[in-house]
Amino acid sequence: MDIRSNEPYWLVNNGILNAYPSLRTDVVCDVLIVGAGITGALMANACIEAGFQTVVIDKREVANGSTSATTSMLQYEIDAPLYQLEKLIGEVGAVTSYKACRDSIDTLGKIAAEIKSEADFTKKESLYFANSSKNAKWLKLEFERRLKAGFEVQWLDKKQIQSDYGLKSEGGILSADGASVDAFRLAHELLAHNCKNGLQVFDKTELKKVKYLKDEVLLETHTNAKIRAKKIIYCTGYESTQVIPEKIVKLKSTYAIVSERMADIPVSVNNTLFWDTDDPYLYMRSTADGRLLVGGEDENFKNALLRDVLLNKKEEKLSKAIHQLMPETNFIADFAWCGTFGETKDGLPYIGPHPKFPNTYFCLGFGGNGITFSVIGANLITGMLQNEIDPLAYFFRFGR
Repeated sequence: MDIRSNEPYWLVNNGILNAYPSLRTDVVCDVLIVGAGITGALMANACIEAGFQTVVIDKREVANGSTSATTSMLQYEIDAPLYQLEKLIGEVGAVTSYKACRDSIDTLGKIAAEIKSEADFTKKESLYFANSSKNAKWLKLEFERRLKAGFEVQWLDKKQIQSDYGLKSEGGILSADGASVDAFRLAHELLAHNCKNGLQVFDKTELKKVKYLKDEVLLETHTNAKIRAKKIIYCTGYESTQVIPEKIVKLKSTYAIVSERMADIPVSVNNTLFWDTDDPYLYMRSTADGRLLVGGEDENFKNALLRDVLLNKKEEKLSKAIHQLMPETNFIADFAWCGTFGETKDGLPYIGPHPKFPNTYFCLGFGGNGITFSVIGANLITGMLQNEIDPLAYFFRFGR
């Protein structure tokens, strides 16, 4: 599956950061991680810290799948609003999931600091704004639920949002807890850092055969190498649908554009993540080199050819939307790309073991905040490998 197209900004901006060999000899390890994007890199970091002999493989070059196309907006908000998620899984599960996402942002910041990352991890506020008076009503309810649950939020009316951000809206929730990062660079940094501590990474290495045995997993690659692992962890996002038999996620196409460098981005805009209540929603953030990144215009299909044909049209629509929302902003598109993402029925990830695959775990951070789910998943699964169970795993389980 072609999960992204055109050349995303992150890939062009960073170029080739590190190069790894394909696997040509047999290896034995405690843990095999399939997928060398930001999820696999975070998982590898956690496994190495826990003392497991770890190998990472990817059929592409490192971080050249979804990670190169992500907008890297780090928000604790789940695609399902808190008040709706409470109806689906109960108040305890909903609030616990939201708070875990909030805490994961700080965790990622600490990880970035520990490895002396240059991926521009930056704490930011997050503005969730209503694009109609109808949406403002339920968004105000969402604000009240978050306030009751203990989140640091404020309600801004449309005049204040216009004054502070130059943004047209009907009001919104300003959250203190958000961040942005260059996930492509961070994934490379995490893998390179852990290679110094015993991690082995092989790119352009695709699995061809997998045998799930009682005490281990035996694998063969397209390079004719054999891998013997005690455990395997799939960090392959929506491509996991090729492995998992039941339908757990709906695949969609999404679009993103990045502006030319802008000298006049207001400080308030530069320090804030933005997303609206539309369906599909529009989202925006600034980059470290003074650009605005805008995404949205999602479509309910995964056909790569059809998705790519629409890229120019979607670029025009996204540019028009930004000019309507922020008339004073001189937005000129410089990069445009599209990709595939997954959406679950409750907005939550699937993290943990699957009953049909012995000695196997999945870390599948579907939705708009997949990176925060990946931070959570790395902690949950390394805990499971050490026979520790986090109550949060119940809400992210398969078969829910």
